[in-house]
Amino acid sequence: MAKSYATKELAEKVLAKVTRDVAAGDAGLRRDYSEAPTLAKLAEPWLERRQKTHRSGADYRSRWKLHLAPAFGRLRPHEVNAARIRSFIEAKLAANLSPTTVGHCVRHLSTFFADIVEQGHAPSNPVASLPRSTRRLYRSTYDTRSTPFLESTADIRRVFLALPDPYNVAFAVGALAGLRVGETLGLSWNDIDIPGRRIHVRQQMQDGRLGPLKDDEPRIVPLLKSLAPILAAWKLKTGGDGLLFKPANLARGGRPDLGTDSTFIRPHTLHRHLHTALTKCKIAKLTWYQCTRHTFASQFVLGGGSIELLSKIMGHASVTTTEHYSHLRPDLFSEKAFEAVTVDLSKPAGNVLSLSPSCPNGYTMRTTQEDTAVEQLA
Repeated sequence: MAKSYATKELAEKVLAKVTRDVAAGDAGLRRDYSEAPTLAKLAEPWLERRQKTHRSGADYRSRWKLHLAPAFGRLRPHEVNAARIRSFIEAKLAANLSPTTVGHCVRHLSTFFADIVEQGHAPSNPVASLPRSTRRLYRSTYDTRSTPFLESTADIRRVFLALPDPYNVAFAVGALAGLRVGETLGLSWNDIDIPGRRIHVRQQMQDGRLGPLKDDEPRIVPLLKSLAPILAAWKLKTGGDGLLFKPANLARGGRPDLGTDSTFIRPHTLHRHLHTALTKCKIAKLTWYQCTRHTFASQFVLGGGSIELLSKIMGHASVTTTEHYSHLRPDLFSEKAFEAVTVDLSKPAGNVLSLSPSCPNGYTMRTTQEDTAVEQLA
């Protein structure tokens, strides 16, 4: 189809734009998204890739099978919109599924659609268009600010002394370096630089084997002065070779391929010894996470540490997660904030008479620290 333009210069500009669009693949007929495979067919290869590259791959498959596939599996990508997703959310909440789990499902669906859009099977990610009113429906009801932790350094010391080897050292690493339990159990002596005062967190133990970190991004954690002598003594005691924490049979020189003993200490073993120690110390029952990683973050902020630095130490993907601890900052309210509204609402002792000039008896009130005196005006 031919079209006329007012000037040759304008025609050349239009031609140049069409040429760029053709080169970028933006020209021509729009893709017919109705010919795309169903979400069920697209999900299988995606789930297989996730299981190979992400430690939570099994969780993705489970949520797809239990929740997402029944609702969206038969649909084609372009048929999923904000209204359908809201209906899914409301149905799951009505079935008493927790808002946290519903939120996981929605985020998994969003990750799935990001892959579909990249492959050209969908024009956009429908989860990105969800209005705030819909997002509020699956907002977690759990207040992270109410999570308990060891509120005094004296309690941290008591728990450490109540734990036997090697669980006391593992506890110290969690409480004084903020490592996750899997990261703690995955530490090797090659990751510990005592002279350089830092810990290289680069792997974790999960399901009985070493694997990538939660976010697959290694990080450097400072080796605090209170933790350094503990690790130095532990290195001398264990020989400083291989894993920091080994099961009892390996610590005695046994072989990992004999019997049913694991190469790693199991997390439930840590929890069991911790509960015994807490009972001995008469401290309320807390989880390993609350006594270690959460305690470290809370004490770090209480000590005046920066939220931004804490985010890097903890390995949080976003500083938004770390800001859950901001309510603990000792400088949350400056002195100026306490003087924002100045008004004296104190009540003087004794009989209170009107100070209005229109008072018929012409009395005024004078107060001192000792008493209230009333005098008649001359």
